Amino acid sequence: MKSRFVRISASLIAVAALATAGSASAQYRGGYEGYAPEYDFAEVVSVDPIIDVVNRPVSRDQCWEEPVTYREPVRYHSNRDRTPAIMAGILGGVIGNQFGHGHGREAATAAGAMLGYSMARDSQRRHGGGYYSGGREYRSYEQRCTTRTDYYSDERVNGYNVAYRYNGRIYHTVTDYHPGNQIRVQVNVSPAQ
Repeated sequence: MKSRFVRISASLIAVAALATAGSASAQYRGGYEGYAPEYDFAEVVSVDPIIDVVNRPVSRDQCWEEPVTYREPVRYHSNRDRTPAIMAGILGGVIGNQFGHGHGREAATAAGAMLGYSMARDSQRRHGGGYYSGGREYRSYEQRCTTRTDYYSDERVNGYNVAYRYNGRIYHTVTDYHPGNQIRVQVNVSPAQ
């Protein structure tokens, strides 16, 4: 039982010696294998924001009243009033009825009616048998609209250029926050080769 205890103790001592030798070897090589890094604070010398300019479009409808000129179409109106020609035909028939006897009187009445009608129609055609209307111009206002896009510039802070002093030397870094008067730094110390 005692020899078993001695064997376990010797094994544990051997493992501890190997672990110590490994860490010494790692330190000698300049590494920090298995060690947590150390931190300190450095004095912030300057902080400059990194500003991005973003153009964003804004669309809006713009409307206005626009004057529009219209012209009525020109129309020709023929004088289709047959009343004067019919009256002239009746009057011609009455006059023609005054001449002749029997069948001659009927022929004179018909000829007088036709002659009176024809003379009245010819007169209407010669003296403007029709007229024109329309062609008048008038102005009205109509609403017109268009979509306009304006661009507005927005400035956004996208980070900070930070200069800090540690052990008398100036270092630079970029952060996504404003660090204030101090910035936390990681310190690595290793032996010179």
